[in-house]
Amino acid sequence: MSEEPAVLYLRFRRIGGGPPDSADYEGLLALLGAFTPVVEAAPPRAALADIGGALRYFGQDAVGLASVIRVRALALHGVDCAIGAAVNPMLARMAARLATAGTTLVVPPGEAAGFLAPLPVAALDGVGAATARTLCGYGLDSIGRTAAAPLATLQRITGVRAGRELWERANGIDRTRVVPNAAARSVAAERTFPRDELDPEQHRRALLSLTEELGGRLRGDGQVCRSLAVSVRYADRSGYSTLTRSRTLQEPTAHSAALTSLAYRIQDSFALQRARVRGIGLRAEGLHDTERASRQLSFDPVDERARRIEAVSDRLRARFGPQAVKPGRLAA
Repeated sequence: MSEEPAVLYLRFRRIGGGPPDSADYEGLLALLGAFTPVVEAAPPRAALADIGGALRYFGQDAVGLASVIRVRALALHGVDCAIGAAVNPMLARMAARLATAGTTLVVPPGEAAGFLAPLPVAALDGVGAATARTLCGYGLDSIGRTAAAPLATLQRITGVRAGRELWERANGIDRTRVVPNAAARSVAAERTFPRDELDPEQHRRALLSLTEELGGRLRGDGQVCRSLAVSVRYADRSGYSTLTRSRTLQEPTAHSAALTSLAYRIQDSFALQRARVRGIGLRAEGLHDTERASRQLSFDPVDERARRIEAVSDRLRARFGPQAVKPGRLAA
């Protein structure tokens, strides 16, 4: 017998637009806590809730309970919700992204394949822009085609562990659970080269693509970060080693140019001019919502122009996809 959808992912949006402020966000988490103790924060505008124990207690199904939560969020905090409901966190998150404010999109048990199949592979949790481009190069441009591909094929394309995770997610399998009170404090991404890469310019390009990706994710979520950590995996006599260093930004930011400048300085500090690099990772740490951050006023017209272009680029990517706009250095 199929299990009942018991995981909700809620995206919050103030009636006037934008994410809730810190006080309202805390209030929304407390509101969810009145229905279930299993609530995972995803600040500044989302949360996961496992309502498996609440359905029978409140005599509601997932849609009914979601409606009650939405009404209370509106009445108490002036915040509307787009809600996804499914049997696991991944499907709930993906459903919530497709739901409009004031609605609940349910992925019924046993119907994950039909829900996922027509979506672009880039929409799948854990698939970044670089992985999506690689998969599309093999004709695996939709989640359905990726799910139908043999596991061994995906492992040859993306690696053994990543290939298995990709295959499972494409088939609607998510082994994660809702972790109570686990607020996100960092976001990360990585680039892996198909072979050991000696060219410093390719290392630089990979790092630039990472700062562009994380900067866009932070701005899209209304967040800034306090520091960056760069990891470089390189070949040495014992096989492979990884170096990781972190530094604090002058001020919390999600501005891609500032992230890139610091990431380059961290990379230079490794002094790995002739290293055979296999992969580079970047992690943005110390996240908090943009409204709590202060920015030093600048009278530099170049910086202000860059920020205006960045805002326009974000809107174009949101409308036409992540590859709609990219730095010229990455387009070459």
